[in-house]
Amino acid sequence: MAQDPQPVPDSGWRRVGNSAIELSLAGLATGPVDRVWYSASATLLIHTQSGRVLETSDFETWHPSNVAVPPDLPPRVAPATLPDGQARVRSGSKVIYAVAKFAYRSESNGAAWDNLTSYRGASIVGDLADLAVSPSNDDEIAVGGSAGVFRSIDGGKTWSGLNQTLPNLPATRLLSLPSGEEGVRIELADGSAVAWEPGEKIAWTPAQNFDLAIEAQLRQLYSSQRGQNVTAIATAGDYIYTGTANATLAVSSDRGASWISFPVAAAGTVERFWIDPQDSRVALAVFGARTNQPAGTSPVHIERTENGGIFWDDFTANLPDVTASGVTADPSSGAIYVATANGVFMTYTDLATLATAPPKWVQIPGLAQAPVTDVRLDDQGHQLWAATDGYGVFAMLAPHRFRDPRVVSTADQIAQATAPGALVSVLGARVETARAGDVAVPVLAAGNSESQLQIPFDVQGDSVSLAVDNGSGSRTLPAVPLASTAPAIFVDPDGTPLLLDADSGVMLDAMNPAHSRGRIQILATGLGRVNPDWPTGIPGPQENPPRVVAPVQAFLDRQPVQVTRAVLAPYIGFYLVEIEIPKIVDSGPAELYLNVGGQASNRVRVYIQP
Repeated sequence: MAQDPQPVPDSGWRRVGNSAIELSLAGLATGPVDRVWYSASATLLIHTQSGRVLETSDFETWHPSNVAVPPDLPPRVAPATLPDGQARVRSGSKVIYAVAKFAYRSESNGAAWDNLTSYRGASIVGDLADLAVSPSNDDEIAVGGSAGVFRSIDGGKTWSGLNQTLPNLPATRLLSLPSGEEGVRIELADGSAVAWEPGEKIAWTPAQNFDLAIEAQLRQLYSSQRGQNVTAIATAGDYIYTGTANATLAVSSDRGASWISFPVAAAGTVERFWIDPQDSRVALAVFGARTNQPAGTSPVHIERTENGGIFWDDFTANLPDVTASGVTADPSSGAIYVATANGVFMTYTDLATLATAPPKWVQIPGLAQAPVTDVRLDDQGHQLWAATDGYGVFAMLAPHRFRDPRVVSTADQIAQATAPGALVSVLGARVETARAGDVAVPVLAAGNSESQLQIPFDVQGDSVSLAVDNGSGSRTLPAVPLASTAPAIFVDPDGTPLLLDADSGVMLDAMNPAHSRGRIQILATGLGRVNPDWPTGIPGPQENPPRVVAPVQAFLDRQPVQVTRAVLAPYIGFYLVEIEIPKIVDSGPAELYLNVGGQASNRVRVYIQP
């Protein structure tokens, strides 16, 4: 039964990472740029491969522009020779430049050329597509190509990238979300993969793309078998879902031995699938815009099946007639999210039964600057992630959580067991007061989208059920298992752990690694009771803090390390575990976790140098 969605609370998108990629070039890279040119006032303009025009006058801040791309005119004077048969020439007042894979400069009208971007046979600024000369200075040039935009103010002797704030990251798909010590991984328009790892501060870095390679092979295989261009594929158990450029959906329930085909009239290219993780017969498919819409037909952008592809139902309803390129859903709440060229839309419906009324889609505020290419929910359905063409990746509290609040560990936002003294958050609800049975529960922070509470030290039983009140009404939240310990290391929403250098107090990350023989302070929650007893809702003391009663172990890359102390921290609900790093010889990231009273914490990433 379709449900009318309530207005979506604007809980706010947060940006994850930036738009730059580290490719070991002359500067940070980004997505492809196919044209660069200067205006008469020396403003630099570019045309991205995805079709946007952007400009900068300070070479740091980029803005969208409505300026038309100028024609590619021949040079004022033809050079004597070309450095490359495919090169195009750009004229300065006294010198000329040429651009092909590399950039070249000549002060002799082409009699001789200097290669400006080659090092050991490779381009230090990526493979080039265009070059522009400033109208005010022959030595100021800009190039655009596969790695974005680079600029030189000394005639090409040195280069700097202009990509760190350039909104041109061509993110096309969310491949994986932060989990443990791993960060978010996305697919780019060229089929490569990059990741923003926990603790990263500078740029996306190249990542493994084995899954993309396997998917490409499967698309090629099924395209050959079917004689049609397979554009989307998804698998779950024995089920294989495929979609083609001519809007045909085909499903196999026996790993490809047999197929059921379902052509969809009035639809464009099949872009992507979502399969219910609990029932592979239930799936959603989204479609691009159709270029030639048949007269008298309504465009189709999303279809749903509940019987493994035997029948598909049109769920488009009031979605805008633009490309829908990503889809995800939360079966427990019936929420569906679709990524479109006009932003992210959501609706509620019961995915387990055939809807008797069409869904009603509402737009989630924000992300109007660039087309949204994909959406995805984390495994617990708490965070909604979106990839955009240009501006990168964003995340927010999933709007369906406002209808269906959940109790999670404040440290890592995971719904799991809790322990006496632990910090928990209620996602999707403002909490003014709370009780666990007859025991008052301190409310430490109350926000419209999230509230933080501390589980009392004296709570007892196998579970804790929180009765909460927001000032205008009360409700009882689902019970949470209660254990003597439930350790969790604090991480930010992108997976960066809250680790401090014990001597300097500096937060450790990729830019500030830990060192051999150094000490790391780990901020965690859920370590249970302390000795001497400490009152709930009060920060731990600075001097002689109470010690954790349960035995505490720490593991670095699964090897035990020395725990020098485990005590209450001077923040409500926080514990401090201090460890000593052994002598190491290798640099790089390592996996760190705690084991407290026989219970393991979340895995986090720590960067270490000898």
